[in-house]
Order: sequence, then C-alpha cells, then structure tokens
Amino acid sequence: MREVSEHALIPTLKRQLVERQIDRREFLRYATFLGMSAPAAYAFAGRIAGQPLVAPAAAQNLPRGGTLRLGMRCQDLRSPHTYSWVESSNSARQVLDYLTVTGVDNVTRPGLVEKWETSPDLKTWTLKVRRSVKWHNGRQFNADDVIWNLKHALDPKTGSSMVGLMKGFLLEEFETGDKDDKGNPKKSTRLWDANAIQKVDAFTVRLNGKTAQLAIPEQLFHYPMLIQDPAENGEFKVGSNGTGAFTLVESEVGRRQVLKARKDYWGGGPYLDEIQFIDLGDDPAAAVSALASKQVDGLYGADIVQLDALQKLPHVQMYQVTTAYTATARVQPVKPFDDKRVRQALRYAIDSNVILQISHKGLGQVGEHHHVSPVHPEYAKLVPFQRDVAKAKRLLAEAGYPNGIDTEIICRPQPGWELLAVQAMVEQWKDAGIRVKINVMPSTQYWEVWTKVPFGFTTWAHRPLGVMSLALAYRSGVPWNESKYSNPEFDRLLSLAEGTIDVAARREVMAQLEKILQDDGPIVQPVWRAIFTFHDKRVQGFKAHPTLYIFGHQLAITT
Repeated sequence: MREVSEHALIPTLKRQLVERQIDRREFLRYATFLGMSAPAAYAFAGRIAGQPLVAPAAAQNLPRGGTLRLGMRCQDLRSPHTYSWVESSNSARQVLDYLTVTGVDNVTRPGLVEKWETSPDLKTWTLKVRRSVKWHNGRQFNADDVIWNLKHALDPKTGSSMVGLMKGFLLEEFETGDKDDKGNPKKSTRLWDANAIQKVDAFTVRLNGKTAQLAIPEQLFHYPMLIQDPAENGEFKVGSNGTGAFTLVESEVGRRQVLKARKDYWGGGPYLDEIQFIDLGDDPAAAVSALASKQVDGLYGADIVQLDALQKLPHVQMYQVTTAYTATARVQPVKPFDDKRVRQALRYAIDSNVILQISHKGLGQVGEHHHVSPVHPEYAKLVPFQRDVAKAKRLLAEAGYPNGIDTEIICRPQPGWELLAVQAMVEQWKDAGIRVKINVMPSTQYWEVWTKVPFGFTTWAHRPLGVMSLALAYRSGVPWNESKYSNPEFDRLLSLAEGTIDVAARREVMAQLEKILQDDGPIVQPVWRAIFTFHDKRVQGFKAHPTLYIFGHQLAITT
C-alpha cells in the first residue's frame, strides 16, 4: 500500500527492488529523485536486502583551523554556467552552492532546494527553496534567484551545457531565420512554454516540462549549475557574492586560487580557515614532488603514471572509487569521417583490452564505444565488441579509401594515461591503414579548442546516469556535442529513456541507443578508467567523489 505522501511511482520501485529487478543503489537513486528522503530510502533498502546499507556518516567531530593546500589546475572562473572542466567548479563550489547535491554514494539530496515533488507523469517538478539561506551580503535567498539562474543557464546565448541535459524537457528548437554557409536554416533553442519555469510563490519554483524526465534533481547538480547572485549577471570573480562556506580572495589562472572561510554558512562547517588550490602544471613529476615534500596536502586527482611513486610515500593515503570516467577519440563530420564506414573502421581497428592494459595498467574496465558504463543503472549489456582489422580495411575500401587514410588527432599531455591511450590506438590503427599523426597540445590550449578540433581525445567525467552522458555529448545541437553528431532517432530514443522509470523498459531503450552509437556514432571509446587520488594523512573528512568533486566545508586538517 502506498503512503499518502509517497510519489505514485515509489511502489513500482519498491516492487522492482523486492523482485531483484533493480539493485539497492538503483533503488536509492531513483527513490530519492522522486522525493523519498534519503534516510527512508536507506531504511527500506536495508530491510529488503536483509542487511544494513550504510548511509554516509554525519558530520564528525573534526578539528578546526588551518590551511589546506590542494594541487589542482587553476582555470578561468569568470563564467560558471559555461564551465567545461571539473577543476573550475571545484574552485567556485566553495563560494557558490547548488540546488541539490549528489554525494559520494550517488544519492541526490537537498541543497539550496530543501524539498522537491514531482507529478505522477514526471512532467512537473516543484522545488521548495530553503528559507534559512542568505547570501553573503545578507540578502534572503529566494525563488527569483533560482529562476534567474535556470533561465540564464538555458539561454542559448550563454552557451551552457545545461541545454544538453534539459533540451528534451524544457526547451524546443526553432529556426532563427538565418542560414548557415551551406544554405541550411540555422536553429536555436528556447523555453517550450512561457510557463516552463514558473514562480509559484517567493520560495517555490515549478518546472513544467513538455515530456517526462526522471532525473531533474540529478541534473540540478551538473557542475556548471552553480547558483550565482543575479546582480552579478553571470560573472564570477574575487569577492563575488555567494551562499557557500568560503569567499574567493585570490585567483590567478595557472598559479593559485585562495578561499577564506566564513562563519555564517548555513550548511555545516567549514572547519578550515583557508583553502589554497595550487596549479602544478602538466608535469606529473611536479605533483609527486609537491606531495612528497609537503608543499601540498593533497591532489585533486592522481594519474596512472604517478601511481607507483605516490604509493611509496609513507605520509599519504590513497583514495579510490568506481566511476564512469572515460575519454573518447571523437571525430567531427568532415572528410573522411563524414562516412560512417570510416568511423566504424576506427572502432574495429583497436583492441580495447590492450589499450586498457597499456594506458591504465588494467585498472578500470573495457570501453564498448557507446559511452554507457556498467556502473550506470540503465546500462544494457551488448555482445562484446571485438577487434577485426580485416573488417576495418574492408570498410575503408568500401568508403573509397582502399589505401587507407592519413589524419591527425589532438590530445593533451596530462593526465598521462590519455597520451598513452592515444599512442596505443595509433599503433593499432596502423594495422588497418589508418595513419594518424599525434598533435600533443598543452592542456591550457586544448581547453580552449576541445569542441572545435576535427579529431580529438577528450576526457569525460563521471555522470551517475548514462542518459546524462548521452544528453551532454551526443544530443543534436547542444554545447558539449564536440563531435557535432546529429541523429534524429537517437534524440527521440534519448528523450524516451529520460522519462522511463520501469527498469526493463528503460534498458531496452538504452540498448537501442548503445547500438546506434556503436554503428553510427562519432567515437572510439577504449576504456573506463579507475579514479584515485592521494592526500596527506593529516587531512580529515575527505571521501573520494566519483566525479572528483571537492567539498571544502567538509574537510579539516590536523596541525
């Protein structure tokens, strides 16, 4: 029997858990999305499983004071809604909060929104704004702040990747009246309805979607969706107003960013007096040296080429987590890659298991060229993809390239595993007559052109849901679609998957999406990498987040 306040779909999730159609993690994720409190979801899952399922520990009795120094690239922070790299968000996250928060257990909990409710058809989401929050300047946080941030992030002029996540739910395409250089009508996006983002009262916002969408709470924690003071018009800088636990007092791109703790934070903590992010550059040895000599107290993330040296340091602790972190060799629709047979040849010419062993010492999982990971709850297992050099050659010949092709791939030098993976793929591509020159571009330059190069190798952070990865990277016309991929049937199925809660039905749709990418898609995705990092043993309160997010208000250091 359903509890009165329970969402209509919660009993379905409970039944699926009882019948073992979904596991406990899937139940927790989707039940909390639908408004069930995290403690209640954990309790029910524990009872069904016959064993306790431990929720993340509450705040500990951590020491107060001190400065925490973390090695991490220090990037341009000016435009949070257009951030393309986790490192930028880690700096701004200490000042700006999110509407929701997805923890290290992949369960999404309230943030600046204290509660959410959704309609039985998953088309309407009501967000209750937390009344206890004030901006650093003393102003009350309210529904108008939420609405401005959502509209700013979804404005195509902003260029935020949030468009990719919410295009199927809140946006519609329209022709602008202009034409591109080929004479085709240019398209843009806009809110599908004037009431799509609705102010109900001073502390309530309602999202009225055109289609069902299961994962709105998760989408609100997409790392560019930081909540900014509308008075600053989307610009973030030293001294910017926020609702977070710290204030940014110094920011020099490529050098360091310094944040001072506040005493009025609504969300618990902070324990530290100060956080310093220190840019250690592209040289992996520099990060090892800095941690070994105690110039820094921890690293944002560690790389496979550093692993052996870091494991030998007696004063540090290793943290690792299973994730859907990956990188893809993606192509844009220019010759010769505008022919899907060439794209298929790129995939058939490599052995993903060999790439995993060479680039990441086997730490991770083999990729399947569709960007949906076995850790994703909606992952559909397909027949394993096998290397077939003869088939790759035959596909190239059928595409008009009987003598193979010559091309160039752009990649970064760091993290080092990425370059190792590219070098290994280049060697294997040679066997099929695919001759690829490697152009290693400094990371700071690659960050500027990653969506523009015809053939590039780009890292993709973990997302808790496969549909999020697909919406960000492959939905037609969205900012992070670096391959410029466009497939109407793929877009249709993706929108269908986003609103399907039944696990069997959703996996059936996901299998179709995965097959489309394996057959027609623009990527070679060789591996899912394991994530690990290292911190001085004096650092307390740290837990490795699968997306490498850093929550400074939860950290402390013994002095």
